Amino acid sequence: MSLPLLLPVDVTFIGHSTVLIDMDGVRLLTDPVLRHRVGHLYRVGADPDPERFGNLDVVLISHAHWDHLDPVSLQQLGKETPLIVPERVGQFLEAKGFSQVQELAIGASTKIGPVRITATDANHRGRRPPFGPVAETVGYLIEGSARLYFAGDTDLFPGMEDLAPGLGLALLPVWGYGPNLGPGHLDPQRAAEALTMLQPQLAIPIHWGTLAPYGLHLIKPGYLREPPKQFETSAKALAPQVAVRILDPGQRLGPDDEEW
Repeated sequence: MSLPLLLPVDVTFIGHSTVLIDMDGVRLLTDPVLRHRVGHLYRVGADPDPERFGNLDVVLISHAHWDHLDPVSLQQLGKETPLIVPERVGQFLEAKGFSQVQELAIGASTKIGPVRITATDANHRGRRPPFGPVAETVGYLIEGSARLYFAGDTDLFPGMEDLAPGLGLALLPVWGYGPNLGPGHLDPQRAAEALTMLQPQLAIPIHWGTLAPYGLHLIKPGYLREPPKQFETSAKALAPQVAVRILDPGQRLGPDDEEW
């Protein structure tokens, strides 16, 4: 679907909740999980190419769950890489040797060059099992030449409709890593309902198709691939004015893309 206005943003869906964003000369990476295995979860498909992640300006962490905060992946990026994290995650990472960690409370903002980053509310439990930390869970509003919303992991929450007027791009989770979802997650239908509140110009589904408990995707392959398609169908019914673009893990969408 063609968009009525070209967005000056380059986006690569690395997989799950990891997205590489380039806007106004600032390179951001969200919730990096870059290795083949994290705890009981295994990557389905090829591992990310490490050459994609050079010259990062900042990494955004939405919360402390294993599939969003992976210290080993962060070490691959370098312990001096600037990290923006929710409250009560900073001490956890500083204890592991990361030297540039900034906590953002919900509603607080910081600037990376010309890009402003604001931590937003999220409806999701933030405790990192089994021993913590118990930390906030956030999304991020990223503002420069365009306005982007990275939801992290969330369900619908009050105030979502007022979160980001004039939103260009919403990166919305539409599933998880198992065949069922617990509380605090968007499924394809609720993610489409979120579009009616957020009113972005473009939506890209994330948090699907990448991580799975060992072998489960071979037994039930559909649960990894179907959610973004279901989201697109629901979005056409509930928010037909919003363009939806499904990116496969590793796929890029930029201003020079003919389908942008």
